Amino acid sequence: MVRRTKEEAFETRESILDAAEKCFHEKGVSRTSLSEIAQAAGVTRGAIYWHFQDKADLLDALFERIQLPMAALNQAALDASATNPLERFRELLVAVLKRLESDPSSRRVNEILLLKCDYVEEPCTQKKHLQSMNRHHDDNLKTSILLAMASGELPANLDLDMALFCTHSFIYGVLHQWLMQPQQISLVERADDVAATLLDMLRNNPHLRRKGT
Repeated sequence: MVRRTKEEAFETRESILDAAEKCFHEKGVSRTSLSEIAQAAGVTRGAIYWHFQDKADLLDALFERIQLPMAALNQAALDASATNPLERFRELLVAVLKRLESDPSSRRVNEILLLKCDYVEEPCTQKKHLQSMNRHHDDNLKTSILLAMASGELPANLDLDMALFCTHSFIYGVLHQWLMQPQQISLVERADDVAATLLDMLRNNPHLRRKGT
């Protein structure tokens, strides 16, 4: 009985996430109410609040859900004891880019986060939420870059702040540009080239070196 109850709770949570993904994608985050999500999921608002605090919590859960299949690869990219950290970072980036095109759910959630979140309401909770997510991603990127510098795969005199800023901008720019114009290139076919371009920039661009070194 307890096991079945847990299974039912999981199924309800997944139904709510499926409905939130659909509603957010169709209407945008700020224009979607929790009542609309509840109706689409076939549950009550109370059921939503049982599993999630608010819309920001739903966004978090949606993003975590599309990351789950790559959790092991993501952990490997941050493993200080493993060899070739830059290669592991490259593999993770390639996987992310390919999945954006090949997995409809991943594409919808990224469209929600990058194209369908509004930043004009007061207080702007969505903007604060995404800023928090960006800081978390920057922490992971910083760890990967530092590991690659320590292993000798990136120059020891790399300007870490500049490299972090450019890497974050490059990745988010690629995601945003492809979502806006997916007909330009196939990420499934060209993800390796995109990742290689970023790594070449980090390895070879003289403007990413600390001044005076």
